[in-house]
Amino acid sequence: MFENYIEKINLQKKRNLHRKFVSSNAIDETKINYNSQSVISFACNDYMGLAQSKILKKTAISAIEKYGVGGRASRYISGNNQLYFKLETLIAKFYQMPKAVVFSSGYMTAIGVVKALVNKNDIVITDKLIHGCFIDGIAISQAKFCRFHHNSIEHCREILQENRNSHQNCLIIIESVYSMDGDVADFENFIKLAEEFQAIIIIDNAHGLHHKFPPSPNLLVMGTLSKTIGAFGGFIAGNKILIENILQFSRSLIYTTSLPPAILASAIRSFQFLQKTKILENAKNNAELFCEILGIKKPDSQIVVIIIGENKKLLKIQKEILKNGFLVSAIRSPTVRVGSERLRISFSAKHTKKQIEKFAKIVKKILQDFKIDIS
Repeated sequence: MFENYIEKINLQKKRNLHRKFVSSNAIDETKINYNSQSVISFACNDYMGLAQSKILKKTAISAIEKYGVGGRASRYISGNNQLYFKLETLIAKFYQMPKAVVFSSGYMTAIGVVKALVNKNDIVITDKLIHGCFIDGIAISQAKFCRFHHNSIEHCREILQENRNSHQNCLIIIESVYSMDGDVADFENFIKLAEEFQAIIIIDNAHGLHHKFPPSPNLLVMGTLSKTIGAFGGFIAGNKILIENILQFSRSLIYTTSLPPAILASAIRSFQFLQKTKILENAKNNAELFCEILGIKKPDSQIVVIIIGENKKLLKIQKEILKNGFLVSAIRSPTVRVGSERLRISFSAKHTKKQIEKFAKIVKKILQDFKIDIS
């Protein structure tokens, strides 16, 4: 009965694609206990180190003492804690949008928003490298699905010219910072393109730090509370008509238990901090320092990618880096295309110059030992 499933697992192992959980407990903003080894992590999306903030911890504890632990019910029944309103107001203000709504995760935001806004009579046009959560949402919606070449406004325009008039509604989906490449979209011109073709554009700002966007009634900004914010959850912000449609028709919002009050309170405190801080650029500055030491191209964001191109070699390099006290992500297919397997290195505003310099020297030596050309 289980032969086919066993065969699939064995095939993953043969292809060096087998995945497994490893115990990884945070020690502080940059250090983690990874499989019983204390290492400095360059594989985390906590770009501001807020997940380990003492202030956020105190905020979460206070919220638990006041409201309890769980969300207890759907927001539409009795789980809509008053903290939701404060958080959604802060998010809308932060992005200069009329309205925002918070979901239980970024993934649930994506699948819920897409399904709420389009159906089989509509079309969704996305960047080739869009996150998998949107692909799942589009499949659920049954809308026509087209993808344009990465960051190509020209190819997106061609698809719009060919398809827009034959569909009632149209969604364009891009990311501000692409999570597996670290490059940044030309979102200003994509917004103009959406307006020209009377399309709705969703910009996924999950890995964006300081990015703000030109005002447009066609724009929806999606984000997560689990990366820069250091908490958990997802959100969408935009004009009141679109947000109201999402509130009415998003199944992943309606049919799920609300977030715990401690998470909501922590996210509120993070947004209050981000409104005042001037250190949002520090994570990107740290990435630039690393690239300068390695002598490679200056990055567009706080994410640096080094292409290895082979699963087996990639995993060996990751293991050697780990032996030296640093953790990086080994990204394999199908997350990225076959032949572009890579090290994905995430920088935090909390990484020190000393940590980065030591890490860069180790990475450079290991890449040389494995004869990886990064010039």
